[in-house]
Amino acid sequence: MRSALSRAVVNGWTRRGPLACALWPLSRLYGALVALHRARYRSGQQRTRLPVPVIVVGNVVAGGAGKTPTTLALVQHLQTRGWRPGILSRGHGRATGDCREVLPDSDPRQVGDEPLLLRRRTGAPVFVAARRAEAGRALLAAHPGTDILVCDDGLQHLPLARDVEICVFDARGIGNGWLLPAGPLREPWPRAVDLVLHTEPDGEVVLPAGASAHRGRRALAEHARRADGARVALADLRDQRPVAVAGIARPQAFFDMLRAAGLPLGATVALPDHAAYDEQLAAALPPGTLLCTEKDALKLWRHRPDALAVLLELEVPPAFFAALDERLAARDYHPRKPADTRP
Repeated sequence: MRSALSRAVVNGWTRRGPLACALWPLSRLYGALVALHRARYRSGQQRTRLPVPVIVVGNVVAGGAGKTPTTLALVQHLQTRGWRPGILSRGHGRATGDCREVLPDSDPRQVGDEPLLLRRRTGAPVFVAARRAEAGRALLAAHPGTDILVCDDGLQHLPLARDVEICVFDARGIGNGWLLPAGPLREPWPRAVDLVLHTEPDGEVVLPAGASAHRGRRALAEHARRADGARVALADLRDQRPVAVAGIARPQAFFDMLRAAGLPLGATVALPDHAAYDEQLAAALPPGTLLCTEKDALKLWRHRPDALAVLLELEVPPAFFAALDERLAARDYHPRKPADTRP
């Protein structure tokens, strides 16, 4: 019943219908709490300023909008420009609550699936902690050559001072424009940010003054990958009617992309975001060729090494990276020389 109610509320965020209107008084209370929280920092509550520039990638709508793929593309760009970035994350969905480093062989249950994905795909140091400043200090102490930090999520995490804010939107835009729980907004929009990135071709939002808007495109890779690293072309799976499973914010979007790639799916299994794949859940999945997202595979491969991970690629326009580079340069931030490892 709780799951059905949650789905009804989320579906109601697309318009200002009866359910959204019934929840609107609660959204006013939520908005007052958000305003009070922000006012504390405007009135002088101290933020932690780390000794290197900080870029925050986040969104203002509940649920995934492409923050982690954006962080991945951003870190890879910084690496090509000579920066040595580190990544900070809360590690949402993990069973632990401490500050710790994410290693390539870390258990996703202990560090979170998205931080582990970022560690493996970028090779950059990654630390997780509820307090991002604590994660940042720990990362810089362990990797003193790091000269820039990228925070995956955290637009609303005000205790950490930041130099560049990037807000990510998908095709939903701002939905009905109301705050939680009557709408999808975590905070009022528009709000000041440096860059706006649409990760899907649809959706429009009102831009805050001074923000630079760009439009990317999410697409599936042409190959899926097994736990042992072997690749399988998606085109070779079209006659197998594979089963698709996704424990992400919008499972249907993944299923739709698979079908758009020409894969007739035999069944789909939609799970909550950051779903924990235990042995019982893995055994209950329908038989046959199993497709999942890369984030799901990090947990599912322990029980189903035959599962195929389909990578989701985000194509970011060069103008977005040029605008980012310009903002960093305007603040006189530049990559350190290799010999300069001072904090």
